[in-house]
Amino acid sequence: MELETISIPATNRFASLYIDQKQPVKSFFHYDITNSHVFEKRLEDLHKRNFARDELANCIETYMERFPKSGEIKESLLKLKLDDSSVVIGGQQAGLLTGPLYTIHKIISIIHLAKQQEEKLGKPVVPIFWIAGEDHDYLEINHVFVVSERSLKKISYSEGPIDKRMVSDIVYDKNQLSKWIKKVFEHFGETVHTKNIMALIDEALNQSKSLVDFFTYIVVDLFKDYGLLVIDSADKNLRQLEVPFFQELIENQQRITDSVIRQQTLIKENDFPNAIDISENALNLFYYNGMERILLEYQQEKDGFVGKNGEVFFTKNELLDILEENPSAFSNNVVTRPIMQEWLFPTLAFIAGPGEIAYWGELKLAFEGLQFQMPPIIPRLNISLLERSIESDMNELNLDVEKVIRNGLQDEKQVYWDSIKNHDLERLINESKAFLETQYKQMEAKADKGLLPIVEKNLQFHQNQLDFLQRKADIMISEKNDVMLERYNRIERLLKPNGAPQERIWNIYYFLNKYGETFIDQIMTLQYQFDGKHKLIRI
Repeated sequence: MELETISIPATNRFASLYIDQKQPVKSFFHYDITNSHVFEKRLEDLHKRNFARDELANCIETYMERFPKSGEIKESLLKLKLDDSSVVIGGQQAGLLTGPLYTIHKIISIIHLAKQQEEKLGKPVVPIFWIAGEDHDYLEINHVFVVSERSLKKISYSEGPIDKRMVSDIVYDKNQLSKWIKKVFEHFGETVHTKNIMALIDEALNQSKSLVDFFTYIVVDLFKDYGLLVIDSADKNLRQLEVPFFQELIENQQRITDSVIRQQTLIKENDFPNAIDISENALNLFYYNGMERILLEYQQEKDGFVGKNGEVFFTKNELLDILEENPSAFSNNVVTRPIMQEWLFPTLAFIAGPGEIAYWGELKLAFEGLQFQMPPIIPRLNISLLERSIESDMNELNLDVEKVIRNGLQDEKQVYWDSIKNHDLERLINESKAFLETQYKQMEAKADKGLLPIVEKNLQFHQNQLDFLQRKADIMISEKNDVMLERYNRIERLLKPNGAPQERIWNIYYFLNKYGETFIDQIMTLQYQFDGKHKLIRI
């Protein structure tokens, strides 16, 4: 494998300006990530605070007990208990077969930054990946894209529950999920590695019950040799640790919401759209009844908290009582999850995607109101994987990889199509259509009103026939030039699929199935720089 750095802008303007630490975006955060001493400064700030490291490490150890083990994981748990330790943390939803590649990129980023800073700071830095098991957006995680009949096809496992149940509570049917996995791998194609890869997946399938467990087992198995710790945000033991912090969130509800709205106003004044949807009375917590997450808001006239659609009502004291009795009845939203993370973890850095950078920028005043500073927000590694066969096609077509990743191949495909299509036939068809329109306009002018619908229908019939002729001609040209056209399509499918970044469509198991179990290790041995630049890996 070879690693190359190329210039590809972030997917949103806010994130691009943040990566370059340009104003006004820079002012919406507490740390300058371009400062060479930013992590020393953050470590100093962390050492002024107290964290329940032992309790946190024990909670994570208990959660990970049922997943694959390694000496490196045990070492990370011991490090986390040390008074001078810190963590590099990030998270994602529990996608099937790990979901899109950006989840893997985020994990790689967490592990590499933790290792780099541990060596630089001379202090223990632990990589932690939190799983958004409390999330309820099932349709975001229930599918994988594959190549089918020369196009990308979404293969969905099931439509899932119709309620807003937490993903951690979704138990799968093993036979049904096994059939879905086999269907996915049929599209990937059988290789010398398929049997071993499928055996590992089957083990995860049989050792798990929920979709989050299945995801966790795979992630831990893939990265156990790198000391990655994993925790589900919906874990019941973690909820117990969060009780005093949920109390603070309830007590400081209005101050937190007002702070976010003030920060959003500052951001809007600088012509950026708001990333967080928040009402002026938001509690920024969900009440979970075991079947559905209900977002709560404060209602002044009733002096209590109601579901957004009026499903439930609680006084503050009732909420606090429920919290004591059943902490799992509460879960965080996009505002309070980062704040909860700050209470729980001695966070040296948070690894974020472009969208996360945008919503973190709206939380600065909320953090300050709680006497915190946001951790350094480090953009995750953006990676494109380039297969040798695709690179060979690109070289033959004289295509620039950076341009393809940035813009796709629509312009190049059009130029090639223009070079092979039958211009004379197309001209004659267009001239015939124009002639018919002229003639039929004259007929309309001379015909009785009762004939007008027939005249219009007759014109439409002839135009449709000419369109049909053009389509058939194009199909014949496509078939004659199929090899070359498919080259363009194959390149675009890998590097700019459906007009999106590769990392949002492709799944890691396509590559593991093709290149083997050591593929992750090969990627992990590369030396990455967190410079905001796009990483191209030539396989």
